[in-house]
Amino acid sequence: MKEAKSPSAAPCPEGGTRVRDRIFRTARELFYRQGIRAVGVDAIACGAGTNKMSFYRSFGSKDELVAECLRAQVSEFWEHWDASIAPHAGDPRRQIETVFESSMSKSCGADACGCPLSNAAVELREAEHPGHQVIREYKAEVRRRLRALARDAGASDAEALGDALMLLLEGSAMTRLTFAGNGGPIVNSLGAVHTLLDAYLPARKAAAAAKAAKPAKSARLAKATS
Repeated sequence: MKEAKSPSAAPCPEGGTRVRDRIFRTARELFYRQGIRAVGVDAIACGAGTNKMSFYRSFGSKDELVAECLRAQVSEFWEHWDASIAPHAGDPRRQIETVFESSMSKSCGADACGCPLSNAAVELREAEHPGHQVIREYKAEVRRRLRALARDAGASDAEALGDALMLLLEGSAMTRLTFAGNGGPIVNSLGAVHTLLDAYLPARKAAAAAKAAKPAKSARLAKATS
């Protein structure tokens, strides 16, 4: 829902950084810490050291600012994703593990408040909101990438494995909102990923079965020759 323009309130002190950049940076922080609906234009303007008139000269509405903040978050996320998996090119299983290791590291940080896009999805329910499409496209791309990695790894059912991985990725990040510190369910997410990968990747599953069978075979041979 758009917040209508109104005459400026008493101005807060202006700083040296470009006003639009300060508004944008302040909005991203406040939206993540307090929630999109809980933060109004006045709070953003004052936190940026400016006023509502300057806000509306920079952004047409709060909704437009929200969408721009979400687009920036998506861009940063993909940059981080690509940089994380790049060292493991050609090893899709390791790339999947790296995605979760990176997510776990970020989600367990002292200042973590869950996934910004997932948080926004809970608040922005109107299909016409400009941020709604940003979220939907982002989540669809996460799903596509996880399924692609599962397929590259040779999963017996890449779609099912990709979706299971996405559920783990989404759910583990969200538990950070209700479990303080590093003792929540997220600490076991990587173990669950390994279990899923072992179950869906035939080569690894066969190797594990062969390894388990080897001691039993050796015991039988020893008994037969005794």
